[in-house]
Amino acid sequence: MPLPIEDYAVIGDCHTAALVGRNGSIDWLCLPRFDSASTFGALLGTEEHGRWLVAPTDPSATSTRQYLDDTFILITRWETPTGVAEVIDAMPKGDRRADLVRRVRCVSGSVEIRQELAIRFGYADALPWMRQAPEYGQNVVIGVAGPDAVVVRGPKLQASNHFHESIFTLAEGEQTDIVLTWYPSHRSPPEPIDVEACLEATATWWRDWAAATELPEPYQAEVRRSLLVLRALTHEDTGGIVAAVTTSLPEQFGGSRNWDYRYTWIRDASLTLAALMLHGYEAEAGHWRRWLLRAIAGDPADIQIMYGLSGERHLPEYEIDSLPGYLGSSPVRVGNSASDQYQGDIFGELMIALREARRIGVEEDEFSWPLQRALLGFLEQNWMRPDNGIWEIRGPQVAFTHSRAMIWAAFACGVEAVRVYGLPGDADRWAELRDTIRAEIEEHGYDPVRNTFVQHYGSTEVDASLLLLSQIGFVSATDQRMLGTVAAIEEDLLRDGLLMRYRTESGVDGLPGGEHPFLACSFWLVQQYAHSGRIDEGKALMDRLVGLVNDVGLLSEEYDVAGERQVGNFPQAFSHLALVRAADAIATVSIGVTHTPVLEP
Repeated sequence: MPLPIEDYAVIGDCHTAALVGRNGSIDWLCLPRFDSASTFGALLGTEEHGRWLVAPTDPSATSTRQYLDDTFILITRWETPTGVAEVIDAMPKGDRRADLVRRVRCVSGSVEIRQELAIRFGYADALPWMRQAPEYGQNVVIGVAGPDAVVVRGPKLQASNHFHESIFTLAEGEQTDIVLTWYPSHRSPPEPIDVEACLEATATWWRDWAAATELPEPYQAEVRRSLLVLRALTHEDTGGIVAAVTTSLPEQFGGSRNWDYRYTWIRDASLTLAALMLHGYEAEAGHWRRWLLRAIAGDPADIQIMYGLSGERHLPEYEIDSLPGYLGSSPVRVGNSASDQYQGDIFGELMIALREARRIGVEEDEFSWPLQRALLGFLEQNWMRPDNGIWEIRGPQVAFTHSRAMIWAAFACGVEAVRVYGLPGDADRWAELRDTIRAEIEEHGYDPVRNTFVQHYGSTEVDASLLLLSQIGFVSATDQRMLGTVAAIEEDLLRDGLLMRYRTESGVDGLPGGEHPFLACSFWLVQQYAHSGRIDEGKALMDRLVGLVNDVGLLSEEYDVAGERQVGNFPQAFSHLALVRAADAIATVSIGVTHTPVLEP
């Protein structure tokens, strides 16, 4: 059985990432990209679906782990009755290869180590042909199936029932390196790497990246790790930012709310970009903007809410039966049919992110501003369309209040670009539409009886996304309507002190079953508390939320309070970027700086 989600750590090379369990087993890895088919898929099944275990043979061995400084080099320390050993796991950064290093060293005494390797390409649908390959060096094993191949170098492996195993003993001061390298099966195996040099270069790269920003107290360690996670989820070549490393980790154990998050959502990427820019990472802003311009180039009417890492548009959703699902939660899905949805809010998040890039000095080029003008031109004709909303509702489209407010923000950004930055555009027309949308929201998206904004026009339900209205400046955090909205959200959506996205029992999403509190929503509530004078409550909630990170600082999408465990795809960009913004809010208020919303109301 797979471990609890919080028992995994992530290592990655900004092309893909692996999940390493406390037990020394790598249970999830897609090669060579985040969105490739899995090579190790035990996370969504059992060891029969692919894994790579390196751990002491003694069942009484205990482990602790940590990242090496501000890197994604993971050190797992094993204590056994006979000695202490460490396993150093890393994916070398910048070598333009798909390598995974597992260095085992004995710290004291002697430790017997077991290695178990089960390669299962194609989401465990392709059992590879494995062979010893002494022509490529001592103790080399090659596995091939279809387009995929791996070469493994290290202690000699022996075949046993479609697994390969080795047992070796290390004495104090001894170490051995095991390296797995993926390569296209039509090519020859790559040459071995210099492990020591790769580890040093990888550590230096991550440390230098993390050192490029100053972080205020409190929550400095959590913010730094969250920023590192956001960078690790950003593809080095394309600039695309995946929402998570995994697919189909359930929102409810045993349920069917299992989605593939290994793609680039315009919304998530825009918010991630904003978080990085606010902490000084301008290069990422330019890189992502180039990805964006390539992905959405063409007719603005064809814009999608999400794309593949290289801007791929066709992301058909299908179910695979070769993986049974995490703890039996089926189906396992690949692709995401939400890519065909219309979500009006993405225009606001997109325009805000590009406005932030403009504010920090990323100059518009001959393509970037014309594209933004084209998007606003599309909105001029389509802002009234109902949509699927931020939560990708699979029920009927409606006029979501949050979506309309984000469209308001898009036009507000356009007005600012013309009137403040001197860019060409019809600011008067956009200002008129901005004000028209505000009036419509205030009339149809607000319930005067309960004094709250509502989830969508014609509804009396509330939605956690309404907390973003004050963050973008549609209303101030202390506006009586906003305070009333917060009170309604607290009454309807708080579960054991954490926030649900919305009431799934209302039937708005067209899906069976329920879910757990959504971590990003609770971080939004922290921001609202901080900016509305409830700073002590904000700090208390923030302390609780950062207490939910696992031992290496990672968060999934949701949290099961009763079960005291993380839920959903992991690690989740949305959760980590919301953590960063919540910490920023508390830091700003704590030092007496007045909150400045994204846009002036």
